[in-house]
Amino acid sequence: MNTIRSVCVYCGSSPGRSPSYIAAARSLGKSLGEAGMELVYGGGTRGVMGAVSDAVLGAGGKVTGIIPQFLIDMEATERELQRLDELVVTADMHERKHIMFQRSDAFVALPGGIGTLEELVEIMTWSQLGRHEKPVVIANVDGFWDPLARLFEHMAGEGFLHSADKLKPLVIDSVEEIVPALIRHAADNDDDAGRDEIIARL
Repeated sequence: MNTIRSVCVYCGSSPGRSPSYIAAARSLGKSLGEAGMELVYGGGTRGVMGAVSDAVLGAGGKVTGIIPQFLIDMEATERELQRLDELVVTADMHERKHIMFQRSDAFVALPGGIGTLEELVEIMTWSQLGRHEKPVVIANVDGFWDPLARLFEHMAGEGFLHSADKLKPLVIDSVEEIVPALIRHAADNDDDAGRDEIIARL
């Protein structure tokens, strides 16, 4: 069964310059909550992070925040963190990312900074190396990730993406389309698994 029960969202702890980033986070959070998909995220309660988690909670969804001890004062307050359904405090960033991976069935990258980029690239690297087959979505709000797409094209053109067939994130411009896309992805994988099982029995 390939049902998407939990979605890890990578995003910025700042709001960014464009109001569309916060609006997109709220829209995605509402969609996740209404679909009954748990949000797994970095635990921050400000910026884009705070907007997506507040929207999930507002829609009746479950939120799990995973945050290193040293970031708590920078990205959240203890009072705000009490709103979350579950809070996991880790020793460092490596433990945080590992737990986020374990707890999630899919990954979505909203606009953010270096940390968001690093998380997105790492989870795509693991996919390229065959360490997982979980869907990865790039929420290309107002073309935010266009420069990264051009960089990937440049890497491929220069012969550095040797497993490009495994490096296929879903690039989606409208956040309203993300949850339906994840549901379709799960259904398609169920169909594939069913066909594989039938073939195996023959």
